[in-house]
Amino acid sequence: MTTTSRSATAVAVIGLGAMGAPMALRLAERFEVRGYDPLAANAQRAAAGGVAIHDTPASAAAGAQIVLLAVRTLEQVEIALFGDAGAVEGLVPGAAVILTSTVGAPGARAVAEELGRHSVELVDVPVSGGPVRAGQGDLLVMVSGAPAAVALVRPVLETLASSIADVGERPGDGQAMKTVNQLLCGVHIAAAAEALALAQGLGIEPQAALDALGAGAAASFMFSNRGPRIVQALAGEEPEVLSREDIFVKDMGIVTDAGRAVHVALPLAAAAEQLYQLGAAAGLAARDDATIATILGSKRSRD
Repeated sequence: MTTTSRSATAVAVIGLGAMGAPMALRLAERFEVRGYDPLAANAQRAAAGGVAIHDTPASAAAGAQIVLLAVRTLEQVEIALFGDAGAVEGLVPGAAVILTSTVGAPGARAVAEELGRHSVELVDVPVSGGPVRAGQGDLLVMVSGAPAAVALVRPVLETLASSIADVGERPGDGQAMKTVNQLLCGVHIAAAAEALALAQGLGIEPQAALDALGAGAAASFMFSNRGPRIVQALAGEEPEVLSREDIFVKDMGIVTDAGRAVHVALPLAAAAEQLYQLGAAAGLAARDDATIATILGSKRSRD
């Protein structure tokens, strides 16, 4: 999205990590952006891009009409909002909180209820697309919330996303859609890892398999996106961490919990969840999720 003028709206971004930083820098092209991250290195990188760094979430939120949360877990969301010097202390009635984190529908609804006690609205906006697309304003976002609050944050969403799916008026509806999205993503990454590991085991160079299959019926976004990093991992190299492995440990847990809650069997999701759990147990949690391919078996057939 090309912007021609700077908005007077102030936006606080809490969490300046892999996704929060590129979103904050993208927003800084159009808005006054105030940021907070507990890690000094993250804060310094954002500051270099024009984000005004604050010492606490409450300080960052003071004077902001909109707070955008870009943290990993529900616990981190609750601390950022309601903990000591949490963002809710700096917000005025009528402000809106954008929840971009994947925390599951029940968690989002509980956060919305607590924010409501402070006359602050939650707009549930889980995002999909990764850090590069976040910096380009090319995310897919799934939006749910009260119409007035959604209208307030719409300019922020239009700056960050090329595709905005309005999925309901209740916080949690966006999380429900993201849960379905993560089921597909998690299974597709696991399938890509299995396919390229099998190719290597059969004596086929993984890069050759990626090239041959990437344009055919077996292709998927995750096959083409994660494939090059899976090839690196299978070659013994260390791919750049663009999506941590433990993100899918969390997200596939949300998926399988959701399936149990509504009595829907999810056998493929359950198998993928176990692969990510095995990866975390093997020490891959902080590495790129493509590295799960390395735990699948021998490198090459001995036949």
